[in-house]
Amino acid sequence: MRLKISLLKEPKHQELVSCVGWTTAEELYSCSDDHQIVKWNLLTSETSQIVKLPDDIYPIDLHWFPKSLGIKKQTQAESFVLTSSDVLSEKGCSFGVLLSLPVFFHHTPSLSCVVVTFQKRSLRSGGKFHLISKLGRVEKSVEAHCGAVLAGRWNYEGTALVTVGEDGQIKIWSKTGMLRSTLAQQGTPVYSVAWGPDSEKVLYTAGKQLIIKPLQPNAKVLQWKAHDGIILKVDWNSVNDLILSAGEDCKYKVWDSYGRPLYNSQPHEHPITSVAWAPDGELFAVGSFHTLRLCDKTGWSYALEKPNTGSIFNIAWSIDGTQIAGACGNGHVVFAHVVEQRWEWKNFQVTLTKRRTMQVRNVLNDAVDLLEFRDRVIKASLNYAHLVVSTSLQCYVFSTKNWNTPLIFDLKEGTVSLILQAERHFLLVDGGGIYLYSYEGRFISSPKFPGMRTDILNAQTVSLSNDTIAIKDKADEKIIFLFEASTGKPLGDGKLLSHKNEILEIALDQKGLTNDRKIAFIDKNRDLYITSVKRFGKEEQIIKLGTMVHTLAWSDTCNILCGLQDTRFTVWYYPNTVYVDRDILPKTLFERDASEFSKNPHIVSFVGNQVTIRRADGSLVHISISPYPAILHEYVSSSKWEDAVRLCRFVKEQTMWACLAAMAVANRDMTTAEIAYAAIGEIDKVQYINSIKELPSKESKMAHILMLSGNIQEAEMILLQAGLVYQAIQININLYNWERALELAVKYKTHVDTVLAYRQKFLETFGKQETNKRYLQYAEGLQIDWEKVRAKIEMEITKERERSSSSQSSKNTGLRP
Repeated sequence: MRLKISLLKEPKHQELVSCVGWTTAEELYSCSDDHQIVKWNLLTSETSQIVKLPDDIYPIDLHWFPKSLGIKKQTQAESFVLTSSDVLSEKGCSFGVLLSLPVFFHHTPSLSCVVVTFQKRSLRSGGKFHLISKLGRVEKSVEAHCGAVLAGRWNYEGTALVTVGEDGQIKIWSKTGMLRSTLAQQGTPVYSVAWGPDSEKVLYTAGKQLIIKPLQPNAKVLQWKAHDGIILKVDWNSVNDLILSAGEDCKYKVWDSYGRPLYNSQPHEHPITSVAWAPDGELFAVGSFHTLRLCDKTGWSYALEKPNTGSIFNIAWSIDGTQIAGACGNGHVVFAHVVEQRWEWKNFQVTLTKRRTMQVRNVLNDAVDLLEFRDRVIKASLNYAHLVVSTSLQCYVFSTKNWNTPLIFDLKEGTVSLILQAERHFLLVDGGGIYLYSYEGRFISSPKFPGMRTDILNAQTVSLSNDTIAIKDKADEKIIFLFEASTGKPLGDGKLLSHKNEILEIALDQKGLTNDRKIAFIDKNRDLYITSVKRFGKEEQIIKLGTMVHTLAWSDTCNILCGLQDTRFTVWYYPNTVYVDRDILPKTLFERDASEFSKNPHIVSFVGNQVTIRRADGSLVHISISPYPAILHEYVSSSKWEDAVRLCRFVKEQTMWACLAAMAVANRDMTTAEIAYAAIGEIDKVQYINSIKELPSKESKMAHILMLSGNIQEAEMILLQAGLVYQAIQININLYNWERALELAVKYKTHVDTVLAYRQKFLETFGKQETNKRYLQYAEGLQIDWEKVRAKIEMEITKERERSSSSQSSKNTGLRP
């Protein structure tokens, strides 16, 4: 990936350009110390002056009113806020802080005149912000700060404006320009400010410190030392919740929202004067003297360009995230297009060579195809033998079997910010909603939920499988919404998946039946959990699979899960083992040392038996795992149990036998389970399976299989529904659930003496006296007669055998012609 720079021969501004802002993907406004606001049309390459500001107004920062929020359209989308420094009379507000930062220019003698200009107006300057329409009409000017207003930002809903200034104040205003509150005040200038993703917190600079202050009066303030020099710029992305900072120490840094460092750049030659996140949070741009850098969200650099621009004081991304504009110290506005993005799947490699051209290379035979598009490419995804490309107006669907005849359909709304693929269909996310399409271009569904914000969704918070769509809620990050893919309606009884902690990342498994669909997720403690998405009435178990998990991915060919755990790369060959026999889960894992991947690696894909991991320095590492577990999954899904056993005997690995044991129990194949458990030395379970085989009725067998899986309540329920009350009581006695055993005996008025007899025997074994009040109550005046108890038990077993044989004979009779 790189930046394609375009720069006019002659600058359109006569002075330093202080700020830029996009109205659409092809239209930009720039403001300069020459008091002009200029509109740039990139389609026609024309520029026009929108307004000439008064000579006493020097623009500093510009921010457009947000155009849309999720599916709600805003009416005031055609205006922007412009902050400025205004030259006042001698009687005006006097404030002795330089608007500019002298360190910027110590390295750039050619711009020394700019310092003088700033110094002159800083001595006697006031600060205003101006609400200006797209046509250039100044709707309102507000005296905001004593000294220059150094930055102004609308919140994501467009309901509030925050401004910061040389006077060290942070102020909150209504969208009409009425002062709501002074959020904070300090003795040093505040050079930059950003809203938190929920618009409930504000991030601002304080010398070398960064401060996150909530709007609530008594909420805890987070503050930390971020740089060794004055911090000049910050940005906070609403999608990935990460913070960027840049300073006079010539470094840029990435932080999480708790102030923990994620990336610290090497020192540059000059101070970093601007940073900005791309809208989708996957990339960010860094500006310095004669320098424009494109970086991944984790910090490593994709591209470094050296345009002749002077210092780049402000960077703005286009709405579709395909291009960057920079406000330059020498009067230029620099434009850069993001090109040479790459997508890979199996033997295909797709590269965006130009804004409207892609190159497809088949690495097996070196065949090359060129794909031309009518409009600029915004997003693309390559998976499951299909390439899905969204342009500014249309969506193209290519099959890897035929690149010449794509399926094309018009997009409903706005700019696509996310494409997710599953085997049968794909998902598009844009400013208007979430849309599911088949690969034939047929619209399938559009899931919705209250308060849905599509502008903050990404691949970590949305997951897609053949039958399910999962979306993590931003309003309450402990909740996951689950939808049927075919209808877009809530899954099951509409009950949400709720967890005790905030959830960071979600992923649905890709294969198997709808009823067996599982979702894995990582919470804020970095614990990995798995649960079923099928939610009818009873609460589904959420079971922990691992700790300190930073990233995860499901295989696209079978339900194998992989993740990076602290210093280990772990593969869960059969994650459903936690529902079947948790004791053997460690035996179903593959682990290897992950220290070679350095700090903060990320799993990019899991295709077939190959896992691709991106290291912190941006390099890709490919890991091949054993192909045999995937073959075992295939045999079991086709009920080829003999082939599965032969495969395990051929491979001779404990991991394979442990997976087969869990798979066999899950599918109620006790013969295979017995062989597999014997192979891994689980002799007690082999004996238990043999005892299950001898049980007279299928209900008893089913109940004991469930008990082997640890599902005691379900086992009891099956027995009670079949009228096998004694057997339900007996399993609780065997598990020493004495309270429940007595409760059932009393409720069904049978075998109370049996429960009391076994309880007495249990206490005598340990030389204890009865202290339970309920047992003392029912034992009063009752003489335990073991012969009677054994006779009753024998009668129950006989009745069960007879019931089973009569039911079998009636089935056989019904089958006769």
